[in-house]
Amino acid sequence: MRTLAREVDRAEIVRRLRTLRADSVRLWGQMSVHQMICHLCDSCRVMTGEVIASDASGRMERTVIKWMALYLPMRWPRGIATRPEVDQLRAGTRPTEFATDVAALEALLDVIAIRDVMFDGRRHPIFGAMSQTSWLRWAYLHVDHHLRQFGV
Repeated sequence: MRTLAREVDRAEIVRRLRTLRADSVRLWGQMSVHQMICHLCDSCRVMTGEVIASDASGRMERTVIKWMALYLPMRWPRGIATRPEVDQLRAGTRPTEFATDVAALEALLDVIAIRDVMFDGRRHPIFGAMSQTSWLRWAYLHVDHHLRQFGV
């Protein structure tokens, strides 16, 4: 099971991230590649507690959907709406300079994966309270989903 807790999986994500260019074209969705990078930065900041995303969880999201999203061997569906705080067309961080924002994302991935930052019990806006293991699995899947959105 791929997760940012595993060095080999982190390295694969970073390698793929570094293949993106400012003019990379999306295969689906509305975000530009630069907006997607900022969206992933904001999502990492939700993990660290720097950004508080509004709650959109319910019993089904916290149980069945969370389990399906994290543990079934399937790709996440396209077109799922995100919370306004991590939506670059709404309240999310606006893109500045592409290379700087990519570097910021790499640094955030390092913070959440390598350092002794603890996420146990921190609430995901849709899936509710999650363990450290679940957060790192979710982070891998989330970044992978958006990298595939741009063909990497």
